[in-house]
Amino acid sequence: MKTKTISKSGLVLALIATGMGCAGADDATDKLIAHARSAAPAAVGADATIVINGEVAAEGSNGWTCMPETMAGDGAAVCVDAVWGEMMAAVGGKTAFTASSVGISYMLQGDPEGSGVSNSDPYHEDPKSADDYVESGPHLMIIVPKAALEGMTDDPSSGGPYVMWGDTDYAHIMVPVK
Repeated sequence: MKTKTISKSGLVLALIATGMGCAGADDATDKLIAHARSAAPAAVGADATIVINGEVAAEGSNGWTCMPETMAGDGAAVCVDAVWGEMMAAVGGKTAFTASSVGISYMLQGDPEGSGVSNSDPYHEDPKSADDYVESGPHLMIIVPKAALEGMTDDPSSGGPYVMWGDTDYAHIMVPVK
């Protein structure tokens, strides 16, 4: 299978550089591709570009990018649009980010057990020990201009949408879907 490296200035960033490489049996790669596609509704995942270990494993045609992991070793499949890709690049580079438009990301498989994050700090050194550690079930994430988040809860146990990383440039809405 031919792969193409994506530049850091593109959609992919340090967070996407997973420990799950493309090299090896096509069957293993096919499983990673299927896992990545499963993060989004079939109509999105079927035509998305698939990135594994920072390389394009399957070219897409719909502007979406899916990966078998959100962060190295977490197994949390994710599909993102271009705005989310920009935000992920900013998180990975620890640079400023301002939402220029609405961005959507799907994680319909949710967070595998033990792969959650701090709800307030994307860089928490030991997120499992964070007072606000959260593992999310199936969800979608929405980036909006930060002012639109005012008044929204940041409580993941509220039973509905909540704000993650609210006091950072990477604030977004988490929307449980199950």
